Amino acid sequence: MTSTTWDAHRHIGRLPEFPFYGGPAIQADVTAKETVEDFFATLDEEGTERALVLPNYGVPIPEVAFDLNALALEAAQKDDRVSCGLWVSPKASDAARNTESLALAEEQGVKALKTSFLLGGHPTDPDCAEELDRIFTTAAALDLVVHVHTSPGAASDVDQVGTLVDKYGDDTKIHLVHLGGGMSGHMKLIGGRLFDWIEAGKKVYTDTSWTIGFAPVWLVQEIERRGIGQDRILFATDAPWGDFEGEHARLASVTKDPELAQAFFRGNFEALYG
Repeated sequence: MTSTTWDAHRHIGRLPEFPFYGGPAIQADVTAKETVEDFFATLDEEGTERALVLPNYGVPIPEVAFDLNALALEAAQKDDRVSCGLWVSPKASDAARNTESLALAEEQGVKALKTSFLLGGHPTDPDCAEELDRIFTTAAALDLVVHVHTSPGAASDVDQVGTLVDKYGDDTKIHLVHLGGGMSGHMKLIGGRLFDWIEAGKKVYTDTSWTIGFAPVWLVQEIERRGIGQDRILFATDAPWGDFEGEHARLASVTKDPELAQAFFRGNFEALYG
């Protein structure tokens, strides 16, 4: 493994069992790290020099992800190899919890705010408008990055999440995880939308976690063809939902240019997160 790998998106904490999709209660995050000590031991094993850590999330119990903010912040303040993002919710029903999270936004080591529509809400739902505005304007004021989950269809689709880039991307740095999310998201971003946003001056970034095999090679081809975007792509594992070895190999296999590899695996992280 490269000795200059910086991971722009991974999680800490383990989720409780939950009956997803109508099935029995399961606990799928089997490689999740429940302590700061285990988290750092994993970074050492991988050779990951720096990381941005976020609270784990995924069960529709609001306090679970919010409670893990403390663990992410502990990791960030234990060792300057790690910075953290704080979990915030787009839902009006989580306004009080968001207030508690945002009160920590100026703490040492905080570099991002993380939100997702997987647990409810929608980018264009009027019920979410106030909390989303608070999240994005706070991030802009404090020079933080907003991490937003993307996946195909429903509220997390690039068609929907992209409205937030259009609205807030002039002033707020926005990190769309998973390269738009799945086949359709990859096609929408690489096929034009990512480059259109960059040319329009939007502060938009993405990472290559969860990418389907064709996407990284096409992404590199489009960056080389268009001459832009090389400063907007970051390596990320999304551990425990992704794995270091697979994510690293997929991106490393298509970055033959040493300068591009350095940007993806380290330089863009350094520029965005310090």
